[in-house]
Amino acid sequence: MRLRLLAVLALFARATAAQELEPRSYAASPIGTSFFVFAYARSYGSLLFDPTIPVDGVSGSVSYVTPAYGHVFAIGKVQALFTAAIPYAVSRFSGTYLVTGNDSTVDRTGVGDLRVKLSANLIGSPALTPAEFAKTPPRPLIVGASVAVVAPTGQYFANKGINIGTNRWAFKPEVGASYNWKAKFYLDLYAGVWLFAANQSFYPGTNIYTQDPLVSLQLHTSYTFFPRFFAALDGTWYGGGSTHVNGGPASVRTDNSRIGALVSYGFTQKQAVKLSWSYGASSRIGSDYTTWTLVYQVLWF
Repeated sequence: MRLRLLAVLALFARATAAQELEPRSYAASPIGTSFFVFAYARSYGSLLFDPTIPVDGVSGSVSYVTPAYGHVFAIGKVQALFTAAIPYAVSRFSGTYLVTGNDSTVDRTGVGDLRVKLSANLIGSPALTPAEFAKTPPRPLIVGASVAVVAPTGQYFANKGINIGTNRWAFKPEVGASYNWKAKFYLDLYAGVWLFAANQSFYPGTNIYTQDPLVSLQLHTSYTFFPRFFAALDGTWYGGGSTHVNGGPASVRTDNSRIGALVSYGFTQKQAVKLSWSYGASSRIGSDYTTWTLVYQVLWF
């Protein structure tokens, strides 16, 4: 009974990967720029399941420490950006199996799945050197595209029902548009879809776990109060992503949304800190949690 509960708790970790909120993802930058990011995030909240699953009071908390690297370069005449990040997670999950009334708690600590992303600004953001960038007025509209890849590098035990890693590849093609008014007010809209490979060693190690595509939409509004300081309001909706075990019937379709806010302050020309918050505005099936994130960023040319 306890093992079955731990298997459904694994949904918390899988759901978090699809629910990112990041304003100004397609912002213009000079080529040759590199940056290092160190982020700390804490997520906590409950898990919501199909009523036919006999579990109750399921909750979890996950703390992440994530180093990341990014580099801006040129692809032909357009600006491109490559980023890579890998988290280290400390997590705890608990819940009650209704058939027996038994409570269960599990802890996991380890390295998470590697994530890399390649994006290109196709319209409105040509590849410019730092000198050219400094004297070129910003264009009001930027349209870009990106592909994110999540590799199965995280800690995974096939005989355990909950893991930090997902033991599968995931890919997210996305298109995005950013409109700015007088380089002060920004409006960002992104549309993407997560595509998942199969986990061939799903709990207890002999099952095959698959997931349907998961559509993701993001909307961000942000305002620059003065150079190197801006604030943003964020929202996302994601739907689809039904899961199957050994090709069996689909689980209930996901249909969730989140809201968030972010403040970014550059205390020098090359260093900045960001504080963000997000919360589940509506959750049908999956995770309904609150996340706080603190980020330190340093860049160089």
